[in-house]
Order: sequence, then C-alpha cells, then structure tokens
Amino acid sequence: MALIRVTHLSDDAFQIDVRGHHLIVDQPSRNQDEAGPTPVELFVASLVACAGFYAERFMRRHGLAYEGLQIHGEWAMRAGQPARVSRVAMRVMPPAPIPAELREQLLAAIDMCTVTNSLREPPAIAVDIATLPVTGGVA
Repeated sequence: MALIRVTHLSDDAFQIDVRGHHLIVDQPSRNQDEAGPTPVELFVASLVACAGFYAERFMRRHGLAYEGLQIHGEWAMRAGQPARVSRVAMRVMPPAPIPAELREQLLAAIDMCTVTNSLREPPAIAVDIATLPVTGGVA
C-alpha cells in the first residue's frame, strides 16, 4: 500500500506529505488565516483533476488541442447527518472545439477516472489507533 502522512500543524491546519510533495489543508476560521483548502475541497479537487487527466490523455491521443484544458467542478454538501458531498458537477472547457463524433468517446474516457471508479465501488476503510510505548515517571 502507498503511504500518505498527515501531520497536525496548528489550530485546524494539517500538512499532507505524499511522495515528497507537501500540501496544507485547513478549515475556515474567523480567528486565523486559512493555510489551504479544506479536506472536502481537496477531495472534490482530486475528482475534478482526475477527470482532467483522463480528458487530456484522450485529447492528446486523438490529436486534439489540450494545452489550456480546464475542468470546472461545482459541488454540494448533503444537509443532515452523516455529512457528505452529495453532488459534483463537472464541465470540460477544451481549448478548441471537440468534433461531434468524438464527444461521447471523450466523456467515456473521463468516466474511466480512478477517483470516480473508487467512489462507485468504495474501498474498504480501516482505522486503528497506534499503541504508544509507556515512558518512565509521572510529573
């Protein structure tokens, strides 16, 4: 399994370490500057970015313009409990028109996104708490 380490920084901010990359996630607060997106925003961003990756690969493979490709994503939270993202809508913004005969194939390619597939067939999630060694002396 691949490892991602998340470390508390301060208040509601955490640093994420992934293969030598460092990202910050945070929660909005009136008392502090925000250090980064929320974990939920990062979750939705990963879905939208994955769609962009698959779109770019399709466009490149078919000789279509792809530089400057954008994917716009909008999302909504479900009211009530448990808290969850209830809807994500994405719009592909190609840098040049997509021929009509390739539009459905492009959508099918985007639909192959690993993040999308992981939501359709969710992974097993296991959580445990590490046992810390007992240190000597109580102050």
